[in-house]
Amino acid sequence: MVRITIIITWVVALLLCQNAMAQETDKEKAISILKEQIDKIKANERDALKEEVEAINERLDRGEINFEEAKKLKKEAAEKRALNIENRVAIIENKIALVQRNEGEINLDDYIKEEVTSLEIGWGHDGLFGFKINEGSRKRRIKYDRRTTSDLVVAIGFNNALIDGQGLDDSPYNFGGSRFFELGWAWKTRVFKNSNWLRIKYGFSFQWNGLKPKDNQYFVEQGDQTVLETFPFELKKSKFRMDNLVIPVHFEFGPSKKRESEKYIRYSTRRQFKMGLGGYAGFNIGTRQKLKYRADGERVKDKFKRDYNTSDLVYGLSGYVAFGSVGIYAKYDLSPIFKDAVVEQNNISLGVRFDMD
Repeated sequence: MVRITIIITWVVALLLCQNAMAQETDKEKAISILKEQIDKIKANERDALKEEVEAINERLDRGEINFEEAKKLKKEAAEKRALNIENRVAIIENKIALVQRNEGEINLDDYIKEEVTSLEIGWGHDGLFGFKINEGSRKRRIKYDRRTTSDLVVAIGFNNALIDGQGLDDSPYNFGGSRFFELGWAWKTRVFKNSNWLRIKYGFSFQWNGLKPKDNQYFVEQGDQTVLETFPFELKKSKFRMDNLVIPVHFEFGPSKKRESEKYIRYSTRRQFKMGLGGYAGFNIGTRQKLKYRADGERVKDKFKRDYNTSDLVYGLSGYVAFGSVGIYAKYDLSPIFKDAVVEQNNISLGVRFDMD
């Protein structure tokens, strides 16, 4: 009986010792995690200050503020960041003191999942209406080198057609009324590892190409041919639209700014000249015609969604020259508008392009 009591006592003592050691190990890990958060806070605030200073310098270059105003704004930004570090670090240091002072079981997940979050108000690059929320966590690390980025692409402008044997001056379509619109999403990948002068830009886009016939004309299908004919009533509106889904691919050239720190490297083309050359291929997903006129004293609106013998497969060449996110954009369909047409017509567009990166 005495022997059993000794064994039980020894086992209990061993378990208590192991539990104490486990608690101590978890406590050390929790303190280590909290100290890493302090380093993250300092790096976060320094990076934010660097972006604010760059934004102030850009305003100075644009002439929005003078040198003295820029100097004052930089000083205020530095003071704000220093106070942010002081206040946010104090919070973490209090948590470290709490862990050190108290005994008991520690849930490491409470510290591993804890996020370092800050709200920035100012003229930062990535802010929305002057606001930006920075979030960081131990489980979501910043990728050191991001070679691929993505952005929204929007383009709008004038549309027309080049007709075989004719010039644009002879076009039967109104220049002002014939327009195009493009909306898409694009990815941009740096080609070379240590240089950003060449990028491949690719994605998908919806294109809406409109034609407005002149001289009270509209499109009529005659078997496998689509021709323009004079409408029997006076037209208030005559519009023909082709809807395409395409995959554009461009080689983009141009300089970029390199931003580098211990944690990441980034290349930015903001406020830089760029040129893209390439093409697109896809499908026609719909063709329609809209007519507005008066007949017997009544207003009439006709909408026709038909094939109109338009080409099912769409492909062509395109390019743009831009500064920052705004550029001049042109595209030309190598595929004819109408398949098997006696006289070939090819869609051509010129307008403005916005790359919302």
